[in-house]
Amino acid sequence: MRCPACGALDSHVVDSRTAQQGRAIRRRRECLACQKRFTTYETIEEEEMMIVKSDGRRESFDRGKVFHGLQLAFTKRSVSVDQIHEIVDRVAFYLTSLNEREVPAKRIGEFVMQELRKLDDVAYVRFASVYREFKDRNEFIEELQQMEQRNN
Repeated sequence: MRCPACGALDSHVVDSRTAQQGRAIRRRRECLACQKRFTTYETIEEEEMMIVKSDGRRESFDRGKVFHGLQLAFTKRSVSVDQIHEIVDRVAFYLTSLNEREVPAKRIGEFVMQELRKLDDVAYVRFASVYREFKDRNEFIEELQQMEQRNN
């Protein structure tokens, strides 16, 4: 790693710790030439994953879109931003574990709903209503009845 102060290539790691909720490693380094200390971050280089929409369009996986959808589902619920980030991390890990370059959007939506079901019933119903495009209150009632059956 090149020293930002003198440009030398030789440095050693003084300290390492996880950062960004485990998505990166923060390393404190010291230049062997000038003894200047500096920080670097190591992250996983992920291959671009394509999401196949229901109409056949393809777009890159975007953690921000998942986060925004979850944020809307959790509006006025007692769930922290860190908990939302954890769900986004689990979604990203799930997708990477599939070892596929293209994943149907439906598969992601179903996984997100599983995660929501474990954490908050109201957020689950909110997300499901948008994701499954509920047309009227009967579809809400059906979903609530299915939730009740799963809980018993």
